[in-house]
Amino acid sequence: MTRQAFLDALRAGLAGMAPATVEEIIADYEAHFAEGAAAGRSEADIAAALGDPDRLAREVKAEAGLKRWEDRPSPSNAAAAVVALLGLGAIDVFVLLPVLMGVVGVMIGCFFGVICIFMAGGGVFAFGPFVHMDGGPAAALLIGLGLMSAATSGAAILTILTIGLVNVLVWYGRLHFRLLVPLNAAKA
Repeated sequence: MTRQAFLDALRAGLAGMAPATVEEIIADYEAHFAEGAAAGRSEADIAAALGDPDRLAREVKAEAGLKRWEDRPSPSNAAAAVVALLGLGAIDVFVLLPVLMGVVGVMIGCFFGVICIFMAGGGVFAFGPFVHMDGGPAAALLIGLGLMSAATSGAAILTILTIGLVNVLVWYGRLHFRLLVPLNAAKA
């Protein structure tokens, strides 16, 4: 993305804010591009490092709404802050939450499946030698051990996937953290 495309997208996302505030924000991002160019970085690299301009605009609007609420608590400022945060979280609520619920549902189903396979393997291991199976008692013992081993491996894979999912959620939560803690408080 070029400098001009980034700034145009950011300006479009900031529509509805005070023109002086928009120009101040645009000037800040123009300064980022100037500093990056002075350091020898390309416009595309700088734009990628700054992030998605639409997302930045939503964050700036949300932060402005929160700041307005902190400075002058009123019902209209509270409504503006809530609307700004909902605009920022709309992607989370309508896109990511259903996907996350589906993934968690599948993982819970797999967890119960692993438990059932382990218990079935234990049953075959314990009672298989006493039932007339093809291959005799040794086959029943091996089949039982194989099912329990497969279930244990499945549980290990599910554990790794769960840890990865939690890490992704923590990473994503940190992206939103700067809205909850003002930048000045974070620097102190």
